[in-house]
Amino acid sequence: MQVQLKAWGNSQGIRFSREFLASAGLKPDAVLNAEIQDGKIILSKSFQHLAERAARFGGNLNLMEEISWGEPEGNEVW
Repeated sequence: MQVQLKAWGNSQGIRFSREFLASAGLKPDAVLNAEIQDGKIILSKSFQHLAERAARFGGNLNLMEEISWGEPEGNEVW
C-alpha cells in the first residue's frame, strides 16, 4: 500500500483506510508507539500498564485496602 505524506497544521500526517487499520486490529483514537529502525518508520500498538489505564478514570489501585460489602443478607455466613 502506498500512502502520501500531507500537511496537517504545522505537522505532517498519513491517512490509512479503515479496512487497512482494521486488519491490524486498530480502532479510531488508538495510541501507537512510533520508532525509527534502519531508516524505516515502525508503528506498533501501545501497551499501557494497569495503573496508567486506571489513572484515566481517576482510579486508585490500592489493593491492600479492605472493602466493606455491607451487612449479610439472606443465608450468607460471614
